[in-house]
Amino acid sequence: MIQNVLKTEEMIQQIINQAKKVHLNLPPDKLSHQTVANNQGKENDLGALCVDTGKFTGRSPKDRFIVKDNYTQDHVDWGDINKGITPESYQKILSKMINHLKDKEIWYRTASAGADEDYQVGIHVINETPWANLFANNLFLRSYNKSNAAKDWTILHAPSFFADPETDGTRSENFTILNLSERIILIGGSAYTGEIKKGIFSILNFLLPIEHNVLSMHCSANEGKDKDVALFFGLSGTGKTTLSTENNRKLIGDDEHGWSDKGIFNFEGGCYAKCIDLSPEKEPEIYGAIKPGALLENIVFFPNSNKVDFSNGTKTENTRVAYPIEHIENRKTSSTGGLPKNIFFLTCDAFGVLPPISRLTPQQAMYYFISGYTAKVAGTEIGIIEPQSTFSACFGKAFLPLHPTKYANMLGDRLNQGNINVWLVNTGWIAGPYGTGERISLKYTRSLIHEALSGELDKKEFKTLPIFNLQYPSTSSHVPAEILNPSASWENQDDYTAQAERLALQFVENFKQYKDHAEEQIIQAGPNLSKLSI
Repeated sequence: MIQNVLKTEEMIQQIINQAKKVHLNLPPDKLSHQTVANNQGKENDLGALCVDTGKFTGRSPKDRFIVKDNYTQDHVDWGDINKGITPESYQKILSKMINHLKDKEIWYRTASAGADEDYQVGIHVINETPWANLFANNLFLRSYNKSNAAKDWTILHAPSFFADPETDGTRSENFTILNLSERIILIGGSAYTGEIKKGIFSILNFLLPIEHNVLSMHCSANEGKDKDVALFFGLSGTGKTTLSTENNRKLIGDDEHGWSDKGIFNFEGGCYAKCIDLSPEKEPEIYGAIKPGALLENIVFFPNSNKVDFSNGTKTENTRVAYPIEHIENRKTSSTGGLPKNIFFLTCDAFGVLPPISRLTPQQAMYYFISGYTAKVAGTEIGIIEPQSTFSACFGKAFLPLHPTKYANMLGDRLNQGNINVWLVNTGWIAGPYGTGERISLKYTRSLIHEALSGELDKKEFKTLPIFNLQYPSTSSHVPAEILNPSASWENQDDYTAQAERLALQFVENFKQYKDHAEEQIIQAGPNLSKLSI
């Protein structure tokens, strides 16, 4: 490892020595000023910097690779998600990138990830543009401990560098390559900044479970006045940031966390929130975070103005704002918390079948965590223009280098150790599927989560959803009963039953890949197919 560290330091120094000019750890105001001066963006009426990420406005998971070498070949869960690339191809691309950066103006930043210093890693980021460096400033921890250099990671982000698929071993011109042995991440051909943050998340998903027995999670977290911690799992667009950011609970973090024996800690130093249809009425905390220092991506202005039309998804539905967590007034300063009391699995159900909220048994919790059912919403990945049902293990399979059951077993161990409530929350469609029904009101979802956190839901009578055997509350203080019971909101009950049966079959078919790794009681916690009519 020491040899790798020295090799990386030499690489960074070579890039610096060859650069036309190096900007080191510039503050947000200077990065914004440079971006505007370079005609790469402009400020909106709230003082935030607005940029376009070009061709790519979402991640490209099919173009993500992990170097397959002696260290990784027996650890990584190789397949469609974790695609291998040879050390030779990696080295060829790295050499080309270093040469590509020669005589260029670069922006270099040192940062870190992991609010708990026991598990913190240092980060070196080299960017081609000041606004991408601003993203790194906002999303990573704005501190760096040189004494832990052996844990450092380096990110080379060069959107103007394109690979040659025929000779470089990539699928296309754009790529993200993780070298877990040399602790280097290469990103080329894409200016979408989400690749930067998810690159670091992926490597922490590898390191923390293996080296520290820390469960890494794709979830947001907040803390109540009584120090009770809640986790919100879910894929992009299901509501993690929105539902964890509110005025009566302190935000720990909005997307990536670790769960150690001590409790929860945030990986990041900021938030990367979707802002399509954003308004100060619906999401006041996030809207309030859009101010000088924040970075807005791929938004559209009202004509002849610098005022953002947040309802306009012409460029992409995946409009984003990246801001430091300090922009959220009601935050947990340490970005850490105790052991969780409530866990919410956020599922954007495009079928309109699942209840707005269900209480899960420990076995059901494991089943739905491993399944990771949701819908990919428009814009979060290339080619997604309307919700598509998907199963993403652990609500983040695209970022998991290890086999999903590794993370699921770690969660199961933690659920067995404490009195933790687990809830399945449908933030998707009701009264019909996508195209027929409507997406459930954020107001209703917030109310049900508040009732779960306060313990009010536990006092309600629960009913059983046929086929899925999910327990849902029959009444709520703020949500109509016909909303709580998903079939009651459909005009035609036969249509609902048919849709539920189709979804149940998808669950069972998806879970077949995990049957050899799951206990029988977990398998039985899924949908019951014995009485299906189809």
